[in-house]
Formats: sequence, C-alpha cells, structure tokens
Amino acid sequence: MEGALTARDRVGIQDFVLLDETTEAAFLSNLKKRFSKDLIYTYIGTLLVSVNPYKELDIYNKKQMEVYMGVNFFELPPHIYALADNAYQTMLTEYNNHFILISGESGAGKTEASKKILQYYAVTCPSTTLLNTVRDKMLMSNPVLEAFGNAKTLKNDNSSRFGKYMDIQFDSQGDAVGGHILNYLLEKSRVVHQNHGERNFHIFYQLVEGGEDDLLHELGLEKDAQHYNYLTQGECAIVSSINDRNDWKTVKNALQIINIDEINTNHLFGIVASVLHLGNVQFDSDSKGHALLNNNTELRWVSNLLGVDAQSLQEGLTYRKIEARTDQVLSPFTIDHAIYARDALAKAIYGQTFTWLVNRINESMENKDPSRKTVIGLLDIYGFEVFYVNSFEQFCINYCNEKLQQLFIQLTLKAEQEEYEAEDIEWEPVQFFNNKIICDLVEERHRGIISILDEECLRPGDATDLTFLERLEDKMGNHPHFLICQSKNAIVRECFATVDPDSRRRPETVATQFKSSLLKLTEILMAKEAWYIRCLKSNESKQPGQFDEALIRHQVKYLGLMEHLRVRRAGFAYRRKYDVFLKRYKPLCPATWPHWRGVPADGVEVLVQHLGYLPYEYKMGRTKIFIRHPRTLYATEDAYEKCKHELATRLQAKYKGYRAKGEFRKQKEAATKIETCWRGVQARKEREKRAWAVKVIKKFIKGYMTRGQAKCTDNSEYLAFVRQNYLNRLKNTLPKTVLDKTTWQSPPAVLTETSELLRKLHYRLMVRKYVRGITPQRKAQFQLKLLTSSIFKGKKESYPQSVAQPFVDTRISISVSNLTDSIIVFHITCEDPKQKGDLVMQCDHLFEFLTKLCVIANKQNAVKVVQGSIKIEIQAGKESAVDFTTGQEPMVYKAKNGHLMVWSEGKMHKC
Repeated sequence: MEGALTARDRVGIQDFVLLDETTEAAFLSNLKKRFSKDLIYTYIGTLLVSVNPYKELDIYNKKQMEVYMGVNFFELPPHIYALADNAYQTMLTEYNNHFILISGESGAGKTEASKKILQYYAVTCPSTTLLNTVRDKMLMSNPVLEAFGNAKTLKNDNSSRFGKYMDIQFDSQGDAVGGHILNYLLEKSRVVHQNHGERNFHIFYQLVEGGEDDLLHELGLEKDAQHYNYLTQGECAIVSSINDRNDWKTVKNALQIINIDEINTNHLFGIVASVLHLGNVQFDSDSKGHALLNNNTELRWVSNLLGVDAQSLQEGLTYRKIEARTDQVLSPFTIDHAIYARDALAKAIYGQTFTWLVNRINESMENKDPSRKTVIGLLDIYGFEVFYVNSFEQFCINYCNEKLQQLFIQLTLKAEQEEYEAEDIEWEPVQFFNNKIICDLVEERHRGIISILDEECLRPGDATDLTFLERLEDKMGNHPHFLICQSKNAIVRECFATVDPDSRRRPETVATQFKSSLLKLTEILMAKEAWYIRCLKSNESKQPGQFDEALIRHQVKYLGLMEHLRVRRAGFAYRRKYDVFLKRYKPLCPATWPHWRGVPADGVEVLVQHLGYLPYEYKMGRTKIFIRHPRTLYATEDAYEKCKHELATRLQAKYKGYRAKGEFRKQKEAATKIETCWRGVQARKEREKRAWAVKVIKKFIKGYMTRGQAKCTDNSEYLAFVRQNYLNRLKNTLPKTVLDKTTWQSPPAVLTETSELLRKLHYRLMVRKYVRGITPQRKAQFQLKLLTSSIFKGKKESYPQSVAQPFVDTRISISVSNLTDSIIVFHITCEDPKQKGDLVMQCDHLFEFLTKLCVIANKQNAVKVVQGSIKIEIQAGKESAVDFTTGQEPMVYKAKNGHLMVWSEGKMHKC
C-alpha cells in the first residue's frame, strides 16, 4: 500500500481500493492506463488482477524474484511474485494452509500464472539435493499435463481442457517436500471431435510430428497428422505458435524426470497411437443396414497396441449384447451406433489413461515423511466461456466457475466481516450479486439441471453416447473377452481395474460425478486461507498492445471485481495496524517524532489529531486504524512527501555526523589496537631476545669455566664459539705479504696446533700466488740477485742496501776496431748523469780476455768488430767517439773534436 501511495501519480493507482470513485468507468480507466505502460498487475487489496499482454515481459527473471523475497505485500509494485511470497511467508509464520485461486476466461493467462508461481517457489525456497528433485518433478509435471490435457481452441492456443488443483507441501523450515494433483473433468469429447479452428490434445500432434521414425514404425503411424480422422476435423493441425517437435522432446524428458520407466512410456505412447488408429476404423452397412468393418488393418493395430483380442474388439464395436434372464442375444449395430461405440471407447481409454498419468505424477512427488506439513494449494481451473452452442463439458466448466465465484464471494464477505467484527467497527452491508441462485439452478437436488439430467439418463428410450457406454459396460460385464479389463497393455489393464464386471448397479453419470468432486474441492478450499488471482483477456485477437474495453468490462462484471472492490472499501478505503501507520507517518507530528514511547494506538490518536482528521473520517479499531476516504489518506501522504525532503536532509546530516564519529572512533580504536599489538610484538621480541641472551651468557660462562677440560656438553658450544670467533678474527687480519711475519693472530690454547698449520698453509699459499705472478724478466733478476748474494752477502758492507733495490740490467756490450790496436770499449747503460759512462781500456791479450769473458757469460755474440769509429757515452746523455786509423807508430790521444784518437801500426802485431 505504501509503495502504491508513493507511485500513485506515475501510472494510475496500484491498488483499486485507493480509487477516489468506485465506479466501473474509473476502474477501467485505471486498468487501461496501467496496461498501456505494460503494468499488467494491479491489486484490489490482496487480490491480484492480471491482464494478459500477449507478449513477453522482462519481469520474471531471478533478479525480480530476489527483489520480492520476504518483502511486505504493499511495499513494492503489484506482482504475482508478491502474492506468491506473502502466501508462503504467512504459511510459515502462522503454520496454516493456504490456496491460490487462479480464474478467468480461456486465454486470459491462468496456466502461465500457475507456472510463474511454481517457478518462484522452485527458485526461492531452501535447496537440497532431495528437494531439488521434488521441485524438478513439480515443474516437469506441467509439460506432461499440458501435452495430455491442453489443446488449441478458438480463444487460446494452449487452453487447459481439464481442471487442476495442486497441493505443494512444505515442512516447518519452508522446504518444498512433496506435491499432489487433483484433476477435474477432462474434456474427453475433444478426443473424437473438434470444432473448426481447434485441435485435439497436443500429445497426438507431438507424437505424429516429433516421434522418431523407429517409434512411429512400431506404432503403425505416419509422420503426417492429415492421415488421422481425429486430428483433422478442426482443419488446423499445424499452428504457427506451436512447435510440436520441440514439445515432443520436452515431454519425453519430463516423463523420465517424473519416474515413468521406458516400458510404461512405450505402453503410454501405444495407447495414444491406438486412439488414432481407432479413429480411422470405418464401417460399411450390409443389406439390412447393419454395421460391418470394411478394413481390418486399423483394428489389428488397435488390438496389438491395447493387447486385446481382435475378434472380441470387433464384436464390441459392431454388436450389442442383450441379456434376457438366462439368454444372451447379440443385436447388430447400425453404422451410427458403431461410430458411437468407437468414439465412446476412444474417449474412455484416453480419459482413464489421463487419470493414470496424474496418479503416476502424484506417486513421483509423494512425500514419504508422515509428519504434519503445511500446504499451498494452486487451483488452475478451466476458463469460463460462452459459445453459441455449449458442449456438455463447457456446461460443467461454467458451472465450476460459478461455484468458485460463490466460494469467492462467501470467503471475501466472511473475511471482511470477521475483520470488522474483530476490530469492533460497525459493518456497512454492500449490495452485490450473489450467484447462489445460479448454482442452485444447476445442483439443487431433484430440481436442478444435473438431477433432471440424471433422471433423463435413467429413462428408457434411444441411447445417447453416454448412456450407451454405461449400458455397454453393464450388459457386457460377464463377457469372457470384455475388451478392456483383460488387456495385455499394463496401463490399460490398470486403468480399468476398478470396473466391476459383475456389478448391476448403474454408475453415476458424469455430471453427478463432477458435482461430487466439485463439492469435495469446495470443502478442501474452505479449510484453507484464500488468495486470488483474476486473469483478464485484453482482446480476442491475442494481439499485444490492444485494450478491448467492452471485452474487459464484461470480464470485470462476471468475475465480480467491482463487488469485491466495494466490499473491500465497505466505507473505509484504508486500514493499517497502529504500529505500521505510526512508523510511516510519525515525522508529521512533533509529539511522535522521532520516537513514541507509549502505546502505538495512543500515538496514532495524537498523530491524527495533529493532522486535523475529522471524527467521521476515521475509526480506531482494536489493532488498526480505519480511514474512510482515499483523499484523507492522499492528503496525509502528500504531507509526508513534503516533509520527507527536510527530514531526509536532517537525517543525512545526523547520519553523516554519526558515520564520521563512528569512522573516527573506528580509526582511533584501530590505531590503539595496532599500537597495542605492535608494542606487544616488540615486548615479546625483547623478552625473547633477553631470554636468549641470558641463556647464551650462562652457557658462555659455564663453557669458559670448563674450557680446559675434555670436550663435553658444557663446553662444547663455548669451544665451538672460541674456534669460530678465532677463525673470524683471523680471516680479517691475515698477513698480506710473504715478508709480513708479525701480524698473525695469537691462537687460544685449544687452537695452537691448528693455528700453526693454518699459518704455514697461508704462507705457502701467498708464496705460491707470488711465484705464479713473477714474470720471466723478474725471474732473471731474482737469479742474478741470488748469484750476487752468493758472491757478496756478508762480505761487502754495501750489499744489504742493494737487496731491496731493483737489479739494474746494464745490458753491457763490447766493441773493438778492425785494426791492429788493443783497445776494448765496454758499452755500459747508465741513466744517472753523475755516473761515468762507457769504459775504454787497453789490453795486450785482447783475444784471450774477450774469449774467456764470452765463455763465462755464455754470450758469444756480445763482441762487435767495428770499422772506423766506435760511439761511446762519456756520461748519460753525453756522446763521444773513439776514432781508429793506421799510422807509423801506435798512438792514443784526444783529438780536437773531442774524440779519442787511436793510431795503430799498418800491420797488426802481438801486444
């Protein structure tokens, strides 16, 4: 209601109870306005009005289901999910039984509404593997029942031709644990006859169009519906909106899910095929006008598929057995009677098979737990229709709708009256049409239509198709081959197992049976809490967007929607519990805002006085406030809308302050917790560190005290530490050169021997590295140094100073002239300018001296013989020369040019 109030100015009124005027024109105008915006649902209190849009709307997805779960009925826009959820929540809260009555004309969307409710419970209820199996069977029972019980009619391509009441059983936790289906008055006449533009039941076309080739061959069928008389009378076997092949696959899958095994499935399809073959059985007449079978092929297929004797079947279709005391007389049928017998047999077989199928679905969904369960009943009843000529089934369908309408009126008036009495509010009677007179016309004993029909059936005279079938079963009950009860087809045998062939009691007529079952249904519904969905057709042509006002006005009238609206209004348009009303409107009064501390009823009284309600505008009940006119409520709602913005601002400010304080408090608490934790961590680390240090120190001291003893537990770690520590210190202070003999670490007593070994190894390593790094030139110098050491060490005082100095490579060479002189020049390389340069000497035994010198030095090419002049260095960087020439006598002198001049005799001589 609150959601409806908020959105009332957007697209019409979401609850008809809040209309300013309760006139038919206002009702239709509001319905049309909402329909134009694809808003197909509108409330009348808790009753849901649904208008078929004849198109897909994106309002049935899982997200939408979640939106409506557990929400107050009037809090969100009207939806079938809201009604389904509130019925479910009320059942859980009050632990009682409920039912949802879905009614309306054929094609108004009743079957789709039933599917949507089942899907909602399947998705939103708690889930387990077992429960998922139960819900799968509930959901998959729909395509099976639609295939065998729905058909295309002039007004609806998927019209339910039977009534269905399903109980969905829930345990105390709200889990769907089982289900049970009751079916009412299958339209069996459709099996053998269809009006123009209509089809037989869907299953026949699904089998013929979608059946596999092997299956059709086994059943003796062809893949063409035009071959079968029972499928072509309406002349519309193919319908564009129906895909029989896809539906066939769905039905086969659904049969597996509801636990119908392969054998029974084959029997089931065999029965469907036998009906088609039976429809093709044709009769000729003999010369006396008696019926004869002109072709036994179709009859043999029927016999094989049903598992009955072909001869007995032929007799049953062409003869009537008359018993006169002890005598039996076979009376031949005329062609018309034979056709009646054929069609009656087809209808009986199909009708009993449908009942068997419903029973098998019930067995698969049966709840094995005997503990008490609550249920939500779902009644998807046949559509109310009026044709130019109504069939017997349509008469029963319309009677059923009238009966349910009477129930609806009774329950509505009763509930409304009980609420006013409970709240101590004066009840104002509402004028409405009570259709009890119509129901009495049909069902009154001895005077009603059904009673008169029963008597007519008992009257001797010409047989109709129904009386003929009853008499056929009665008169031929003792026949040893009674057709059907002895069938080898397991399903057929089970279907007719309840027939007592020896009974002479005339069975009830179909009308009486239907009347009895409808009374039982009424008793079932009266024991439950009621919820209503009224489905309306928007137009006859099934076109989206078309709103046929005259058609809808007609439906509104016969569904009693205006009467229901007036009953709901009954002088008061709005009623709400005190706490709910106060919770919504308390901001409008300073005395009730923000909190009312007293009794809610007193708070509401204070509030309405502040708002200026006049005494005749409202009544205070025991638990609720009743407001008479919608305008009073609208004025209150408008005032609430105005103050809501200011209130929202104040609430936002308060909330933001609260959030900021809360956030600051949370941050402060978080910081304190972090600091506390950090300090704790640090303290624990420090404690552990100190404990470790104490332990280490104790061990160190104990090890130190026992260090001189043999290795044991007490000193092993200490000695290991000493070794490690010594080696670490030694690693950082190792001698860097071979000549460094003083920097070696003094070892502890335990490592004396080890230290000496390491020292020798280290020095050997340094020597090895040093030796590997010596070049050939330095090696030659060291060899000369070694030779010098052997000659001068300890003998010559200046030797020690020469050891550290690099050994100068003098690179001495010797030159002599080619003449007869005895001059020898020693070329001595010297870089010091203060030192003397090359040495020039005279030797009489020149050859012996130089030869001995070459042998000692092992250098035979050290002597060079020069012609003319020999260059010499007097000092480093100062060059001169010794010039050689021949003369009368040998002579040596310094020439004017500064050169040393050597004269030799013209002939070399011995010196």
